[in-house]
Amino acid sequence: MPPPLVSVQMKKNKKPSLVLTLSAAGLLIGAGSVAYWLLAQRQISSSDLLVGANIIPGDALFAVSLTTDPQQWQKLRQFGTKETQTELDKNLVQLRDRFLTNNGYDFQKDIAPWVGDDVTIAILAPATGNKPAPKPVTTNENAASDQQSMVMVLPVKNPEIAKNILAQPKILKQGKWSDRTYQGIAIKQSQGQAGQNFSAALLDGRFLVITDSPKATERAIDAYKNKTSLATTGGFTENFPKIANYQPFAQFYVNVPTAAKIAAASPNRPLPAQVLAQLQNNQGLAGTITLESEGIRFKGVSWLNPNSQRVLVVENKAGKMQSRIPAETLMMLTGGNLQRLWRDYVLTSQGNPLSPIAPEQIRGGIKSLTDLDLEKDLLSWMKGEFLLSVIPATPKEGSPNDFRAGLLFMVQTSDAYSGQSLRKSAEASISQLDEVMKNQYQFQVQPGKVAGQPVVNWVSPYGTLTATHGWLDGDVAFLIVGAPIADKIVPKPNYTLAGTLPFQQTVPTEPNPTNGQFFLDVERTVKNFPLPTLIPNQQTLLDATRTIGMTSAVSDNRSNRYDIFIELKKVTNTTTLPSPEGSKSNSVR
Repeated sequence: MPPPLVSVQMKKNKKPSLVLTLSAAGLLIGAGSVAYWLLAQRQISSSDLLVGANIIPGDALFAVSLTTDPQQWQKLRQFGTKETQTELDKNLVQLRDRFLTNNGYDFQKDIAPWVGDDVTIAILAPATGNKPAPKPVTTNENAASDQQSMVMVLPVKNPEIAKNILAQPKILKQGKWSDRTYQGIAIKQSQGQAGQNFSAALLDGRFLVITDSPKATERAIDAYKNKTSLATTGGFTENFPKIANYQPFAQFYVNVPTAAKIAAASPNRPLPAQVLAQLQNNQGLAGTITLESEGIRFKGVSWLNPNSQRVLVVENKAGKMQSRIPAETLMMLTGGNLQRLWRDYVLTSQGNPLSPIAPEQIRGGIKSLTDLDLEKDLLSWMKGEFLLSVIPATPKEGSPNDFRAGLLFMVQTSDAYSGQSLRKSAEASISQLDEVMKNQYQFQVQPGKVAGQPVVNWVSPYGTLTATHGWLDGDVAFLIVGAPIADKIVPKPNYTLAGTLPFQQTVPTEPNPTNGQFFLDVERTVKNFPLPTLIPNQQTLLDATRTIGMTSAVSDNRSNRYDIFIELKKVTNTTTLPSPEGSKSNSVR
């Protein structure tokens, strides 16, 4: 899963004896292994805010909340394949045994009777302000704890049971429990355990707050009493309700500027000052994950810093291109304005070592290969909706297993905002491109026709058709590279991708209007294309996925919305999670 769970797992070498804490911790971290495919996560509680948002300090690096409903966890285990279920079960069993069983706790017996519907864990950024003098000797573990700390918030639905557990915690294997008070709040904390300083406090009888350091407990109490919590962070309460959903499986929040500062301070991948300045314009990224009958849905929102000078342009003009391509399309990506997309990419990627490709390299590559200026000669007329897709060609007669595909690019050559036609500028640039292919690469540039419509073909020196370009409906330019698939889009296909059941069931209909959509038929694509390995267990995860769909939009001048749905395969004859050794319980948790 994303960064949150990585950070959480950095903490797992600490064994808080107050497993009450780590019961939820286990739950949350468990989402880490689960989150392989979740691509992101989300929010919602009865108040449409992250559980514990009024307790978690506002400078928290991230926070993630997970359901405590065993039925939802069992439902999650039904998705995927036997291989993914085995991997998930292995992680869940390890977490359960480490944080519960090994400390004498059972979730259903000791935790479920009093805990609320969701539990939240947050990783706090290093504390600022007066810092104590450095210790003569600092262990790696102490150094790590100086860098970040953990706060867990467990809503209490049965205060009496929770008070009893807090008053009579399990006996520590090392050290002892002590009591103290801070701002009128009673705190119980461990002492004498190497590398372990867990604290617990009950706030207003409604929230059990557990941390891995006394200082973190004080920061949480301060945030709660002084109203400096996550709930008061700029844009938080305005944007979280946008992604509210009924009974979510998970919710999350990432503090973008804080994460950027920590990344900038990292000796491994430091961020340049100009990149850090750009990221300061962003404030938050939040999401909600829900489990549906056929897969996992993610609703996300990102927003700018309220004090940022940068604003977004609300221009949601996409949504028509998917009706121009055939039903057999493997992949589709659309957007509302390629020129604006490029400008945004440059703004956030200039000098950023984490960017896939530096803008300067793209500009230089285009200039070197075509002698055209990317911004002046090409993007200047690409202000309308655009599409990039992969479409399989019809197999040659007698070779039904001969798989070939073409890459299709389409763009509406009119200004998405004003509607002004830019075809003349486009024709001039395309004509220049034809000359380059002819004179520089010795391609034959030949006029042709597809279904009576004029096109231009580029034929390589070896006599192979390499590319085709032409026009649709007067102002939509297209370019095909690879297998000849022009007959798939000219004339407009009767059975389009937009009309297929996989597309309709996978690509979210919200937000609407949209500024972009994405569709990927994972099963057919992986079957025919070898993909580079980008993440651990990638092939296992791809084998468990059928299709992926996404819809995005600019919500307002300071926020973007994203909806993602991942259709998954299902495991037949799902078993229960293995019981703890020596226990007769078959509890899923």
